[in-house]
Amino acid sequence: MEAPLFCDRCSAELTPGAGNFYVVTIEAVADPTPPVVEQRSPEDIRAALERTLAQLAAVSRQEALDQVYRRVTIYLCRPCYQEWIENPAGS
Repeated sequence: MEAPLFCDRCSAELTPGAGNFYVVTIEAVADPTPPVVEQRSPEDIRAALERTLAQLAAVSRQEALDQVYRRVTIYLCRPCYQEWIENPAGS
């Protein structure tokens, strides 16, 4: 027996196969364009890399990955989906 599903907004119970809910996949990717690089000396580039590595020293692998890529799946009942799809950012 599978665990019950619930709407991630209103907690209504969802019934697989009944057609009463939506599965929404959200994928977020950090800015994929290459950085603008000014002409710098190799020493400046090395210093910038060392600063970046020092900042990352206190960050776990998962936290670093989450800053670059994130994929989330949510389940929404029909009424919540209809409201959410019209204004997904909630503004």
